[in-house]
Amino acid sequence: MANHDIHLSVRKGTVHAIVGENGAGKSTLMKILYGMQKPDEGTITVDGQEVSFSDPGDAIDRGIGMVHQHFMLADNLTVLENTVLGSEKLYGIGARARTRIKEISDAYGLGIRPDARVEDLGVADRQRVEILKVLYRGARTLILDEPTAVLVPQEVDALFDNLRELKAEGLTVIFISHKLGEVLSVADDITVIRRGTTVASVNPADVTAKQLAELMVGAELPSPETRESTVTDTPMLEVKGLTLTENDPVDGARTVLDDITFTIRKGEVLGLAGVEGNGQTELIDALIGTRRPDGGTVTLGGEDITAWPTRKRREGGVGYIPEDRHRHGLLLEAPLWENRILGHVTEAPNSKGVWLDIKSARSDTERIVTEYDVRTPGIDVTAGSLSGGNQQKLIVGREMSHNPRFLIAAHPTRGVDVGAQAQIWDQIRAARREGLAVLLISADLDELIGLSDTLRVMYRGRLVADADPATITPEALGSAMTGAASGHLEDEEPGPARDGGEDR
Repeated sequence: MANHDIHLSVRKGTVHAIVGENGAGKSTLMKILYGMQKPDEGTITVDGQEVSFSDPGDAIDRGIGMVHQHFMLADNLTVLENTVLGSEKLYGIGARARTRIKEISDAYGLGIRPDARVEDLGVADRQRVEILKVLYRGARTLILDEPTAVLVPQEVDALFDNLRELKAEGLTVIFISHKLGEVLSVADDITVIRRGTTVASVNPADVTAKQLAELMVGAELPSPETRESTVTDTPMLEVKGLTLTENDPVDGARTVLDDITFTIRKGEVLGLAGVEGNGQTELIDALIGTRRPDGGTVTLGGEDITAWPTRKRREGGVGYIPEDRHRHGLLLEAPLWENRILGHVTEAPNSKGVWLDIKSARSDTERIVTEYDVRTPGIDVTAGSLSGGNQQKLIVGREMSHNPRFLIAAHPTRGVDVGAQAQIWDQIRAARREGLAVLLISADLDELIGLSDTLRVMYRGRLVADADPATITPEALGSAMTGAASGHLEDEEPGPARDGGEDR
């Protein structure tokens, strides 16, 4: 049962955080509150009046809007066009709509230009567009699902300023997050859900991150920090002079990767920091073989693989945890055991000669479900029926099961709870001790700093700075990601210990 005897009371004009481990029932609860799913029993009251929602339209009519973790924007349209789409009857599609968008943007400090194209916006501005969309439709209660998952610290601070503006105007925010430090800094009230049931409602001033983690999963807040070095002198992946251009229908040819050069040795985690949209996706494509670079070489274990197709790279020991699990990591309508095969069709235990070995693939899927604590009623349910965190654990289990020599880990713990985070970090550290070379890309700067042996910063398709994970702070790294610094980054003073303790 996804939800059982949930009790939730949200005060008007507050930020109310909901926390819980993956599979705890947060997503189901939000779907019910937004009219995407009907409860079997119980009541929902809005402004003192009992309501029943048949679809999201009913929720919107009651002033409830939802900003999903995966943005729902058309990149080729403007902010105005995205905002009015489906709501043309409110203010039309021209001058009145533009005026209303500007009024909302100014009132809540969103700083959004109606005629800007979404594809030209950074991830933080795209999120503000999503908030703008629900406010445009008259929402007085906003549900934000993992809103800081892809933001750097400065962008998180700006988002929280926006939330305070919303509160000041009497709006209410339901805030779902796995980042407990952020929850404690922005929430007025916190509800903890465990295995579909409300287990606590707490005041942020009365709890620490460690205590909150214990309420969620019965364990302390994990730390990504890697204390021992396993870096060897043996290069595993060498990238030299990698260059890639693409044709833009408006701007013409533009360089998206500019002379990228780096080496990752056996037993080394190279952390790559950068605001999304600065070339990380294109670099991943070039390394996994889905895009052919215009220049440069990629060498794996001393062998030039620049011209290798994706399948040969996978068979040669390249593991891949994709940045977008829905688009590149899973077939959402397929059962879990079929998703276990993806990317590894020709490898054991999925195949025997030229034939699929379905029995072995199913058995190994059962093992992954058990070892990685994938919360599911069985391996025949669809991947789309799992929570985002459980989908992620399935992908990580699949990739680590093939003992890769080189792993591309793009946001490996995005959307997972503290318990699953600790497990994924342990898996990466264990494989690193066995000689795995890892390219780690993450918007969680604590994770990036804690797991990495080496740090590089990517900005507008170039590697512009490097840093020592032992001394750099998330704030200094976040500043470099916006192009404010280059070269070798130095902290004036060592940052605070990243041990997941009681500081908040």
